Amino acid sequence: MYVKIRFMKSLQKLLMQESFSREEIVRLLSLEGEEKKELFLRSRTVKLTRVGNKVYFRGLIEFSNICAKDCLYCGIRSSNTKVVRYFATDDQILDAARFAFQNQYSSVVLQSGELSTPAFIDRVDNLLKKIKALSDGKLGITLSCGEQTENTYQRWLDSGAHRYLLRIETSNKSLYEKIHPKNEIHRFEKRLEALNSLRRCGYQVGSGMMIGLPFQTLEDMADDLLFLQKIDVDMVGMGPYIEHEDTPLIEYRHLLSPRAERFDLALKMIAVLRLMMPDINIAAATALQAIDPVGREKAVQIGANVIMPNLTPCEYREEYKLYENKPCLDEDAEACKSCLEARISMSGDEIGYGEWGDSRHFARRKNKKK
Repeated sequence: MYVKIRFMKSLQKLLMQESFSREEIVRLLSLEGEEKKELFLRSRTVKLTRVGNKVYFRGLIEFSNICAKDCLYCGIRSSNTKVVRYFATDDQILDAARFAFQNQYSSVVLQSGELSTPAFIDRVDNLLKKIKALSDGKLGITLSCGEQTENTYQRWLDSGAHRYLLRIETSNKSLYEKIHPKNEIHRFEKRLEALNSLRRCGYQVGSGMMIGLPFQTLEDMADDLLFLQKIDVDMVGMGPYIEHEDTPLIEYRHLLSPRAERFDLALKMIAVLRLMMPDINIAAATALQAIDPVGREKAVQIGANVIMPNLTPCEYREEYKLYENKPCLDEDAEACKSCLEARISMSGDEIGYGEWGDSRHFARRKNKKK
């Protein structure tokens, strides 16, 4: 009993920190039972203290699944011939943005496969300007369109984007090379340089990773969190790895832990990251709901403060399946809104309608430079 009490006191002391060693993070990611509950209780307390109980909507518009990349884990990889490729029309994209604006979401995410052709760059640029025009500049815009040149990032920033999500997927270069083809357009260093370019341009920079990949260890996941802290991200989107049958990585399905364990690890990653970076924005990834029907709500309860209702036209959602069991494929924008309102209310939080909900970390970072 005495040894157990001493250990619990040591854990309580650890949970009060904001800076952690690799070994300490591994320990936190290994917690189970009552000790895991202590972690989640502490991460929720930090969330409420540092960013409050508001959850901010980012209306997700998956406007194209055409991709030049061939990542070995992704369902829309360029060599997957089973995917029906699409590019939503301008009117469809603008209608989705208009719904977000009229329903006080205040922000949208334009997400697509990775392309860098002049036609794609021009089209995104024009869409940014049109979305700003239809909302009188009041609708915030996050982009998630992959690696681009710094000039392109700057152009899109000037046209109205202000946040950018570029997930690293894993900070372990060796593991990164196992889950990507070995060629110039999939280089780990190129991904890092794109993140640096976004920072130089002045975006609120977001990144994230998959949790529970084949070959991935708890030490890798600890390094991922330290990586996010080192590059000083403003927002994070990370969730459990969910395999897709039409990808090369499915060959290693036998190495995966059960999905429930990957889900649990994802929650612990969110909780520990909230302790490490108390004032960033953390999204409750849709992949959580692919495993647990209330997965996103559980993430909100223990540290996440951003959620992305899907505004993609229903006719395209089946074709933007990065992984198996993607939820909400046939739920229209209005139904999705009502569902999330009820779910977030049950979690004890409230929706920050009419607010951009920018990263407090970003604001603090900007103020430091002045």
